[in-house]
Amino acid sequence: MSVFGFSHAPVGRLAPSPTGALHLGNARTFLIAWLSIRSRGGRLILRIEDLEHPRVKPGAAGQVLEDLRWLGLDWDEGPDIGGDRGPYVQSERLEIYERAIRRLSEAGRIYPCVCSRKETENLQRAPHADEHILVYPGTCRGRFASWEDAQKVMPEGRIPVWRYKTEPGVSEFDDALNGTVRADMENDIGDFALARDRRGAGYTLACVVDDAAMGVTEVVRGDDLLVATHSHIALQRALNLPVPAYMHVPLVVSPDGRRLAKRHGDTRLSSLRESGVSPERVTGLLAWWCGFASFGDEMMPYDLVGRVSVMNMNRNAAVLTDEIKKWLGI
Repeated sequence: MSVFGFSHAPVGRLAPSPTGALHLGNARTFLIAWLSIRSRGGRLILRIEDLEHPRVKPGAAGQVLEDLRWLGLDWDEGPDIGGDRGPYVQSERLEIYERAIRRLSEAGRIYPCVCSRKETENLQRAPHADEHILVYPGTCRGRFASWEDAQKVMPEGRIPVWRYKTEPGVSEFDDALNGTVRADMENDIGDFALARDRRGAGYTLACVVDDAAMGVTEVVRGDDLLVATHSHIALQRALNLPVPAYMHVPLVVSPDGRRLAKRHGDTRLSSLRESGVSPERVTGLLAWWCGFASFGDEMMPYDLVGRVSVMNMNRNAAVLTDEIKKWLGI
């Protein structure tokens, strides 16, 4: 039996979004996801999540693949090598999401919502488990007979969002790194957004549907999505889909605890490569942040397979200090 609770070979995934170049924070999470699978002889799927249309940058998907390969990561299925569970680009899977949204609509589990983000902010009632989550109280529940009726009242250029009818109660799941994670669905989650697309092509729905369709048994991602996982599990159960095992890992942050931004230096893998930094040095840094190596060690990802366990990784946020930036030359 594996540490994630599976007796068979696990299936994991790398799911980058082509909204810009990969940076050190992305790379650390992807390395952990890759190590978890490769250390147990499982299969790894690469899926391009390109449904955030306004932010998707031309050519970014190709850059993502190049960056991952340069770092020494590989996969068994993906848009570049194929596989039986493709297509592996979400914008090519719209019919699948449309079928899922139809099932949820026919079951009365979703409704169209016309409230803006500002209106949703004004509806907030109390502090929540995650300050980044806007808890929507269900204002538009039962307001419209169809998506088309909701669209008629929207200002030009805006469309409704599909929302899931959250059922009251406590949700909990066991995270491989964080233990038991609980949330009050009504007060901490609310009627969460599925997609701002009539056919259901949005992150939450697409992620859940694709993980199930591709046979993913474990999901490793940043702990900024820890609370949102309750929404994913609710949706999996509504669609009668398997619930994968989850591991949410700490992010890479600046010394003041904030997420990495341009003001903290250029941490893009492509920039590091162009400046002459070796992939061994980058992997060594990522491994040190995880507690798998000493500072200054240089290695490739396959050097870690069989030597480390992701369950023994450092559970604190990784900090990009001035010493590290100097060592990398950024």
